[in-house]
Amino acid sequence: MGARVPKYAFAFAVAGATVIIDQVSKAVALAQLSTTERIPLLGDLLGLQLAFNPGAILSFGSGATPLLTAIGVVVTVVLFVSAVRSRTTWWAVGIGFVLGGAIGNVLDRLFAPPAFGRGYVTDFLAYSDLFIGNLADVALGVGAIVLAIGLVRRRHGAEENAAPTPSLASEEMSERMEKS
Repeated sequence: MGARVPKYAFAFAVAGATVIIDQVSKAVALAQLSTTERIPLLGDLLGLQLAFNPGAILSFGSGATPLLTAIGVVVTVVLFVSAVRSRTTWWAVGIGFVLGGAIGNVLDRLFAPPAFGRGYVTDFLAYSDLFIGNLADVALGVGAIVLAIGLVRRRHGAEENAAPTPSLASEEMSERMEKS
């Protein structure tokens, strides 16, 4: 029989693919897009426009880029440990997306201008006039959804396994009565 693939392998494969796709897409955005002109993809709903974000989601904390970088590195380490400890495939895949998204944005914060550890995240997916994000952000969202669905399914499965169904309960009761 062949050896089983460890669950963390799924996490690292998803994270690695996410980082590569994210970094390549950012390189293309830097080479091809403008900060002043938006290219519509779905009318005004979704477009392409280059932006540089010194902050977190929706530019919160834009004055604290070094702190956000440090938090990002710590979170990445925690996610790495969580990936290694993955017990289920769905958890590994979900953590892989979140880890890949975190690494993609931490790489920008570490190595992008204006300086090491104070870099701005390259964004290019313009969601109406709400905000501009990138594929690392999309991966973070996908990973969060996978983890949430997995947790709900696990909890729902645990509830089903914990309480016997009415038909099983009546069968058990009938068996007990027959034995008495």
